[in-house]
Amino acid sequence: MSLPNPAQLPSQTCLTGPADLPFASLPSPAEVLDLRYLEANLAYLAALGQAAGVKVLLAQKAYSLYQTYPLIGQYLAGTCASGLYEARLAHEEMPGHDLQVFSAAYQAEELTEVLSYADHVIFNSPSEWRRWRLQALAAQAARPKASPLVLGLRLNPEYAEIQEDIYNPAAPGSRLGTTGRELAQAMDQDPAFLQGLTGFHIHALCEQGAESLAGVLEATEKNFAPYLARPEISWLNLGGGHHFTRRDYNVALFVNLMQAWRTKYDLEIYVEPGEAIALDCGWLVSQVLDTPVNDIQLAILDSSAACHMPDVLEMPYRPRCFRVLADGAYEPGLDSQAYLYRLAGPTCLAGDIIGDYAFSSPLHRGDRLVFCDMSIYSHVKRNSFNGMPLPDLYSWDGKHLHCLRHFTYDDFKAKLGS
Repeated sequence: MSLPNPAQLPSQTCLTGPADLPFASLPSPAEVLDLRYLEANLAYLAALGQAAGVKVLLAQKAYSLYQTYPLIGQYLAGTCASGLYEARLAHEEMPGHDLQVFSAAYQAEELTEVLSYADHVIFNSPSEWRRWRLQALAAQAARPKASPLVLGLRLNPEYAEIQEDIYNPAAPGSRLGTTGRELAQAMDQDPAFLQGLTGFHIHALCEQGAESLAGVLEATEKNFAPYLARPEISWLNLGGGHHFTRRDYNVALFVNLMQAWRTKYDLEIYVEPGEAIALDCGWLVSQVLDTPVNDIQLAILDSSAACHMPDVLEMPYRPRCFRVLADGAYEPGLDSQAYLYRLAGPTCLAGDIIGDYAFSSPLHRGDRLVFCDMSIYSHVKRNSFNGMPLPDLYSWDGKHLHCLRHFTYDDFKAKLGS
């Protein structure tokens, strides 16, 4: 079987945007998703999962445009959720697919609901499993055979190659997952501690390749091999952070790792990419409002890093940007060009800075600027700080623009009360 090649993905070959997408005719600000790019990513991920013998889930925390869930469901095995509302969204919008739910700590009412429709429910710690075990097992027994409930425990391999601790679930003192020491202590106190659990969940990657996964798997085996080999353990979820759709992703290494682990431990393996699902599939359209000067040349936009792309400030990173010219052509904002601008949002937050970009000619009020790769961690994190309007959501299939949602003042006001 030939392996899928991420370098052939159309969403990875364009440094600006598709030539046929009518950026100039969209309102500003607006977010537009190219369904063709999304489907190319999905088809590749489905092929990758088949080659590796693993099931691929959508991590909704990175991408949750539920209007595209029917398309996603054609290619992927299901979804994972990190909270009650994500779980309910997947249950409603992608029925008939696997739904795996994890929370660092459950509340009674939310767990009752999750146990009623999730396929896999994952507990974070020995104390959480002890607290909810009877309720979970009762819910499991009450489920029809056609819709079984599977229970698991999250493990912490205490190894990750992530530089920023804010994104590192395996950092010292992490609240996420059960360490080998904790699990051994729980088993010493109660040899039947694992009874009712049939699988484990691990998440220790962030925008990383198969080489980093190899290190995580080595640490996992070192800390948990006896538990992985237990006959009642039948599945393993390797979490998210896999940059599967990045051009240089080592597909062959990933496939070899998965085949080796499935053979050695006889496990059904899941992965739950979020970013890789919609990588480079969407754009945020904005326009220049003013070009003041304060030692440096500035450009204030109607789009805000703080409100419309908060991950730019949290990661932090500088997204690719291009200008839409009068003839419809695109001009990338490159460092090597003559006119350098610091692009910023209109909010009162002093740090509402998107980044520094250079163009071949001066920017003017009304110029249309577009930011790339804006479907991941943008619409799920957007906010209306300062009363900023939210960008309208559009999809593009190569022929038609479709408005998925138009946001108004009522959306802003509804967040503050009835």
